[in-house]
Amino acid sequence: MTRRSKQSEAADRLGVRAEAGEWCWIGEIPQPPADILQAAGDPRTRPARRPPLALTGTVLAAPFLPVLWLLMLLARAEEAVERFLDTKEEKERHRAKREDERRRDAAVEQRGLDNVFDGDWNGAAGQFLLRWYSHSTHHERLLFAGQDGIVFAAPPRRVSMGRDKRAQVVARLSPEEATLEDPFGGEFETQIMLIRFRDGSWLRVDTEEARSELHMHALRNTS
Repeated sequence: MTRRSKQSEAADRLGVRAEAGEWCWIGEIPQPPADILQAAGDPRTRPARRPPLALTGTVLAAPFLPVLWLLMLLARAEEAVERFLDTKEEKERHRAKREDERRRDAAVEQRGLDNVFDGDWNGAAGQFLLRWYSHSTHHERLLFAGQDGIVFAAPPRRVSMGRDKRAQVVARLSPEEATLEDPFGGEFETQIMLIRFRDGSWLRVDTEEARSELHMHALRNTS
């Protein structure tokens, strides 16, 4: 079963009317001020630790890491040779791509999008962010978007396998509360999306796929 079919199956199982869906995550939540944290009921601001099964897999894979690093170095060397042998047109395409990436990174920094939210803990985004891991201790969210708004699904607790089958609806935002936004209006192909709340505050989420279904959904609804 493909990734998209799993997401569609999850939407049907949860009764979510979705026009687009994608697994996503947020960056590290900065430490809130003590009074803000206390007023919110001292919620957790970090995901749960990796399950024992995942840790066991990491330990078992450790002896193979030097081999993997060697293979990565060989792949990079092969790529460097191929770039050296590129035609003039191919080199120009690579140069244009690097320039586009530099402009994208500069735009991210200039707009403050290298932060997980706009910084106002009293805003709607900040208050929602405080409850993020109270909804679920899993480190990812299956985010659905449609006419009914934004729906977040996730396993109640962090898991290493079966996230789609274990996902449950953990939070909802109506269209009156927030909308999805591609902060670059499609100019750059990125994984970045904003949840823009009606008070102007925002929360950044990163999708697994660059220019995902969620990006296309947001662009269709803002054009």
